[in-house]
Amino acid sequence: MTMNEVSVYRQVGICTLLHLLVDGLCICSLYLLSSSLPLPSLAAIFITYNTLAFLTQPLTGAWADRMERKHWMLIMAVLLLTLAVASTLFAVLAQWSSLSVTVVPILLGLGNSLFHVWGGRQVAVKTGNDMRALGLFVSTGAFGLAIGYVFFSWALLCAMLLMISLLAVAYLHLDLSSQVENQGVVMERRLGVVLVVACLFALMAFVMFRSFIGESFSSGVPKGNLWVLAAGIVAMLGKMAGGWIARRIGIVRAFALVLTVVAVCLIYRDAGVATLLVGLFAMNCTMPVTLYLANAVLPGREGLAFGLLAAALMPGYLLASL
Repeated sequence: MTMNEVSVYRQVGICTLLHLLVDGLCICSLYLLSSSLPLPSLAAIFITYNTLAFLTQPLTGAWADRMERKHWMLIMAVLLLTLAVASTLFAVLAQWSSLSVTVVPILLGLGNSLFHVWGGRQVAVKTGNDMRALGLFVSTGAFGLAIGYVFFSWALLCAMLLMISLLAVAYLHLDLSSQVENQGVVMERRLGVVLVVACLFALMAFVMFRSFIGESFSSGVPKGNLWVLAAGIVAMLGKMAGGWIARRIGIVRAFALVLTVVAVCLIYRDAGVATLLVGLFAMNCTMPVTLYLANAVLPGREGLAFGLLAAALMPGYLLASL
C-alpha cells in the first residue's frame, strides 16, 4: 500500500466520522432548542432545518464543483455549525422569541448542506468514484441522527462540536500536505444532454421511492430509544454493505437481489420488527450505487450529483410521513 493510498483512506475515514458527528450535532441542537418551544414553533423549526439541509444541496453542490480551494467549504460549514451551537445556547438561556429562534435551524441547515456536498464530492473524487467508499461516507449519518436523538444533551453537543473542529483540522492537514491526485470518476465519455437529464430524473425518482419505502419501514419500528438506535445501526450497515455487494456481484444483480428482498419484506411487514429491519437494511443497500451512477452521469460535477440525490430524499420522506 502506497503512502498516497494510506492518505486517501485516512481522508475517507475522517469524512465518515465527520458525517456522523455533523448529523448528530444538528439533531442534538434542535432537540435541545425544542424543549422550551410550543408545538407550532417546533414544527416550523424542523421544517426550516430540513428544507435548508436537503433542498439547498443542488445549489451548494454546484458551488462546490466550481470552487478552486475546496477546503473553504469545510471551514465555512464548521463555522456555521459553531455559530448554531452558540445560538442554541443563547436562545435557551435568554428565552428568545419563536421568530428569533429560527436563526438556529437556518445556521444548522446551511452548515449541514455545505458539509454534505463537500464530503460527498471529496470522497468521490479522491477515490475515483469507488462505491465502497461512497457507501462508507453516507452510512454514518443515519447512526449520527439516532445518537443525537437518543442522547441529546449539552455535554454531547459540546463534545460533538469539539470533535468536528479537531477532525476538520486533521483533514485539512492531510489534504493540503498530501500529493494525492484527484482520480476523477470512472466514466470519461460525455453523454448527450437529453440522456443525462433522463438518467438523472430516473435516479432521483428511485431515490424518492427509496426514501418513501425506507421511511415506511422505519415508521413501523417501535419508538423506544433502543429501537431507534437499532434502526440507525441497520440503516448504516445497509449503506456500508451496498457498495461492497454491488462491487462483488454487479449493479444489476445487486439491484435485483435487494429489490426482491424489499418486496418480500413489504408483503410480510406485519410479521414482526425483524422483517422491517431486514427491509430497511436492503433498501439502504442501494444508496451508494445510486450515488455512483449519478457521479458517472455527471463526471466532474460530483457535488451537483450528490446534491440532486439529497434533495430527492425530501419528497419521499414527506409522502411516507403523511
